[in-house]
Formats: sequence, structure tokens, C-alpha cells
Amino acid sequence: MKGYIVLETGEVFEGELTGDQKHVHGEIVFFTGMTGYQEVMTDPSFKGQMVVFTYPLIGNYGVNAVDNESRSSQAAALIVHKLSDEGYHYDSEDNLTTSCAKAGIPLLTGVDTRAIVKRIREKGDMRAILTTDLKEVDFELIPNLADQDVVADVSVTKPMQLGSGDTHIVVMDYGYKKSIIDHLLDLDCKVTVMPFHSTFEEVEALKPDGVLLSNGPGNPKRLVHLLPSIKKLAMTFPTMGICLGHQLLALAFGADTEKLRFGHRGANQPVIDCMTNKVYMTSQNHSYVVKEDSLIQTGFSPKFMNINDSSIEGLIHNEWAVMTLQFHPEAHPGPSDSAHYFNDFMQMVHKKGREKTYA
Repeated sequence: MKGYIVLETGEVFEGELTGDQKHVHGEIVFFTGMTGYQEVMTDPSFKGQMVVFTYPLIGNYGVNAVDNESRSSQAAALIVHKLSDEGYHYDSEDNLTTSCAKAGIPLLTGVDTRAIVKRIREKGDMRAILTTDLKEVDFELIPNLADQDVVADVSVTKPMQLGSGDTHIVVMDYGYKKSIIDHLLDLDCKVTVMPFHSTFEEVEALKPDGVLLSNGPGNPKRLVHLLPSIKKLAMTFPTMGICLGHQLLALAFGADTEKLRFGHRGANQPVIDCMTNKVYMTSQNHSYVVKEDSLIQTGFSPKFMNINDSSIEGLIHNEWAVMTLQFHPEAHPGPSDSAHYFNDFMQMVHKKGREKTYA
């Protein structure tokens, strides 16, 4: 059936709609990776967002049961130019059309995605409505994603334990990706995933060796009520933050964040290590960044910078055992040369453990 994407600017783009949902809304963003549509649709960081794929052919390697990043699909809608009805990869178990239908994700095909991306680049991320009836469009009824509390929709509701390794890591779940847990398990960790609102006392009672603050969707300032607990955790345990977790740690120590005009989403974002001058091609998915001029008196120093726009991509604390990454070292698909930062976190955890032993 005919479907329409209506932008907040009033522009309308037509395509063919598959799926049962005929009227959805969200923040419209674009993703620049040539691969990764399955990971995108199941990444909790995309909660509340309609994703436009810049690569013109989507679906050609199918969908499998292994590469999902969460237990359910998260994106509000997928928008593609040309859809492949068949997956040609040897691991393919389903096609994208059927997978989206099962997950209840609207899939709009045959769209002029280049034109939509140009509007987003010109005007910034904005609200959009996907509909089959243009008479139902009313933006006054749609809140901005920045004003929504979406983390509660993707976080676990009770503690969950995985693995049985010697190093115990607590993951504060703001919408974690499965690949993060997989990396920790590969490093022989026992992992306890905690609800995003868990208190310092609840985490301390678990006696972890380290704490990892996960990625997640939405505006980090919607979680300001959690910042005192987050700071206390970071001053007590070796701590790593990824994406939203990175932003929350910065806010907890007194820094500030701001929204990008259009975010960084894709598997091809160049980042430079400020200490080694080594460049990494990273996978990213975020709308917000830490403001560099707000780091004064926080104890944080920039560790990584985005080469394209000079935004902060990671921090290191000068006093406490805290490291943060705005990009995704665990990303699949995507560059794997930054995955070693999980090893760096483990070294930080074990060093802190030795200090306790000899204290």
C-alpha cells in the first residue's frame, strides 16, 4: 500500500509501506553504514527514531538469529530506497520484510532517501510521521524525543546475571547492546545487568570489581536525578561509560551536553586518540555530545575527538579510574580495531583490585 513520510517541515515523501502499523511517529535520523540494518532495528539506542538508510540497497544479506542487539526490535520505522526481498548470505534465515512484519516495525520502501537525508542535514534531526492517510497528520500531538523518558522502555526491570568468570562487572542498563555483554563474557567476566534506576547501595551490595554504564536512547538530561548515584559509583569502582553512559558520567562530574544538529550514525566515523594520534574508524549512534568547554574543573580530559567536527568522543579522568567512549567499541558490524578498549577497562579493573589487595 502507499505510505508517506511527512517531515516536521511539511515536506512529504511517498513510498510503499509493508507491515500492519499505518500511522507512527518519531524522530527521523539517517544511518550511513553500508551494512548493519539488523543491528540497527534491534539497537535500543534507536528507540523512538525512524531510521533512513543512506545506502541504496538494503536487505540483500537477509536476517539471522545471531546478530540481534536486543531481544526485541526497537526502531520506530525503517526507510529504504531499494529493498532486496531475498537474503543471499549463507547465515540468512529470513528476509527483512518478514522480519519487520514479525517485529511490528513499519518498512517504507521505494523512497527518495537522498532527498530526505539532505533535508535532515540542512534542518537537523526532526519529528516525522509515517502514515497512509495524510489527513491524520498533526504534529501538535507529537512530543519531541528530547522530552521523552525512553530509557525506562528499554532497560531491564530486575537484575540479570550472566556468565561465571572471576571478574564481576555490573552493567547499568540504559538500553544495553548484546555485543557489550558478549565482549565482557569473552573476557571471562561474570556480568550482572542492573535496572537503570538502581541505587548506589544496591550496586555496592553486589561487590563488583567494576561498573559499566551502557548505551541507550534519548536525552541524557532526562536522567539528571540519577547523577549523584552515578558519580558515587565512579568514585568507588573502576568505571567505563559507552555512548549514553559516557554522557551521563560527564554530567555527573559537572560537565554539560548538547544536541548535534544531526547526529553521528554509521560504521565510518573517524576518531583520533589525542594521546597517541592514532586514528580509528568507529561505529556510532548518538545525537548528543559532551561540550568541551564544560570540562573545566570536572577532572576529565578529552581522550578522543571526532575528526569531522572536533566533538568529544571519549574522556579519561585525571583522579578516578574512569574511562568513557562516545563511539561503540563493541559494534557489529563495524570496525573491530577499537574493541581492545574493553581490555583496557579490564586492566583498569585489575589494577584497582591489586591496589585493594596491597592496601
